Amino acid sequence: MNHAVRTMAVDFDVDFQAPLKLPATTRSSWASFYRRGLLVSDLVVLVIAVLLAELLRFGPSATVTADGPFSVSYEGLGAFIAAMWWGSLSMFQSRDLRILGEGADEYQRIVRATFIMFGTLAIASLLFKWDMSRGYLATAFPLGLALLLLNRKLWRVWLQRSRRIGRNISHVLVIGGIRSGIHVTGVFDRHRSSGLKVTGVWVPDRAGQPDEWLDVPERFVPVMGSDRTLAEALTIADADTVVVTDTEHLGPDGLRELTWELEGADVQLFVSPGVVDVAGSRIHMRAVASMPLLQLEEPQYAEAGTWPKTLFDRTVAGVLVVLFAPLMASAAIAVKLSSPGPVFFYQERIGLRGIPFRMMKFRSMRRGADAELAALLAAQGSGDKPLFKVVDDPRITRTGAFLRRFSIDELPQLFNVFKGDMSLVGPRPQQQAEVELYDDAAHRRLTVRPGMTGLWQVSGRSDLTWEESIRLDTSYVENWSMISDLTILWRTVRAVLGSDGAY
Repeated sequence: MNHAVRTMAVDFDVDFQAPLKLPATTRSSWASFYRRGLLVSDLVVLVIAVLLAELLRFGPSATVTADGPFSVSYEGLGAFIAAMWWGSLSMFQSRDLRILGEGADEYQRIVRATFIMFGTLAIASLLFKWDMSRGYLATAFPLGLALLLLNRKLWRVWLQRSRRIGRNISHVLVIGGIRSGIHVTGVFDRHRSSGLKVTGVWVPDRAGQPDEWLDVPERFVPVMGSDRTLAEALTIADADTVVVTDTEHLGPDGLRELTWELEGADVQLFVSPGVVDVAGSRIHMRAVASMPLLQLEEPQYAEAGTWPKTLFDRTVAGVLVVLFAPLMASAAIAVKLSSPGPVFFYQERIGLRGIPFRMMKFRSMRRGADAELAALLAAQGSGDKPLFKVVDDPRITRTGAFLRRFSIDELPQLFNVFKGDMSLVGPRPQQQAEVELYDDAAHRRLTVRPGMTGLWQVSGRSDLTWEESIRLDTSYVENWSMISDLTILWRTVRAVLGSDGAY
């Protein structure tokens, strides 16, 4: 990423003596709305859950009571459970702004609060000999949990969509070097759903520099030096969030003094450790001599070759072969009738530890298409990149275009998975000529079995550059987990149905 830093005389007309204060369109406004929305909608879905549980268990007209130290109707019991459940969600901080909108922590807290609440209710019913209907509780418990998770998912969808069009965004002042400012700006601009947008870079030890602009795509970001104070930099950037990317620019005690200066200003403060593409499960915080240190565990690619993943791959592949048998038979007939040539296309690809294998697909191109590849790559100027993809490929047949659009041509690779040459999820296997163009980072793709789908397929498919693709594949390899595989499989279904980037 090459961006220019432009010097420009600017009169910001700022009251430098004013205290730190945020404009009305900052994080505090949308965050309070989001939080209130969760408070209300959580209560609504819990009331719906207990009412539906009563209706399903006892019918619409039955009058039933729960007997114990005193009798209570199930309407009253349901109101008590909903209130206790709602309070449990608050006690476990499931509406904490630091976890809302992204990641699994929010869902985990909801599940934990629900299990603890119902466990406490079960213990209380035994201690006080309260005779509650097991069928009622067995209905309310999973129904309420499912509705809560669905409610939070819908709020996330709304939040992320609004962020993609520039709403509900937190403005960020980066404190550090210009190079790290460029990097963080690019990351946040590419991931708009994070809700963070860099609106200023402050280099506090950059003496004697005039105000400049960081020229990034479609906008300019002000770059400030030591002639500006923190208050001035925050005001110029209109920022409600601070990201420190390099503590060296603040000096030994600068970060502590920064926290003092931001105290009471309703400004979020983040410190970036400069670690990229490392999963949270590999990061651990340790305090050594009153100094916090991040400990990074070694890459997880060895775990991707263990028996649980192999068993999962072959079991699911066998089930999918049975389920998709009619579709595969129809595709085979269509390929045979639409153009001369074999039904299946076999090609040597490079697999685990550089061992070649024959990958199987439905033929989607005309006969002899391989011989035309070099000329087509040369014509579009991509023959020197290890990603042999041809945009608007003239070799693809009409039937093949349909099969590719919905990835039906890839289904025979289920047999490769069942055989053990491939996995359901992993970096896509490439040809020997592509592997010969690999650098050291790309060679890490070969430390796990190649997959039918992978992280870069669900993050843009063929629309991504080779550099972006290899970064995603390397991240998958080094941070592998079974949960990530399941997530990628789910996102694959959505990507295939949307057919984005498929060619």
